[in-house]
Amino acid sequence: MARLRLATTWLGGCSGCHMSFLDLDEWLLELAARADLVYSPVIDVKVFPQDVDVTLIEGAIANEDHEHHVRLIRARSRVIVSFGDCAVTGNVTACRNSLASKEEVLRRSYVELATINAGLPAEPGILPALVDRVRPVHQVVPVEFYLPGCPPPAERIRAVLEALLDGRQPHLEGQDIKFG
Repeated sequence: MARLRLATTWLGGCSGCHMSFLDLDEWLLELAARADLVYSPVIDVKVFPQDVDVTLIEGAIANEDHEHHVRLIRARSRVIVSFGDCAVTGNVTACRNSLASKEEVLRRSYVELATINAGLPAEPGILPALVDRVRPVHQVVPVEFYLPGCPPPAERIRAVLEALLDGRQPHLEGQDIKFG
């Protein structure tokens, strides 16, 4: 049986979903026996590879870099799992949507709330260009599965990965994952 090519990434969020992924503890050794982690913030790979079987995407789309990255991931992944509430709904990352514009977000952050050196970053490349509104992953690219939770518990992550490793479709229902 071919080894699963697994990737994880994180966009606009807190990395809590990846912390929960690491909470898989000893099961990570079983996962490593059946899958190759080909891209992740926990390994040193700079370019998202081709032919990825499953990608867990944590976080919402908050800037143009995220948007470009998620489109590249979609083109190179067979299955995408929206990983955690920010990826599924926008959650905390989307709280900035209550401000009128991306310019207002920057002004509020770098001018109004600054205690020293108030002013917008002026040098190119200091900040990625914000998008007007933070969006969950499925509003930018198609998603096969949604794994809710802030963060999703390790047991729920394991259940989804075990199903995919076994060639089954995870069935997500309510708070718990149930398999049909």
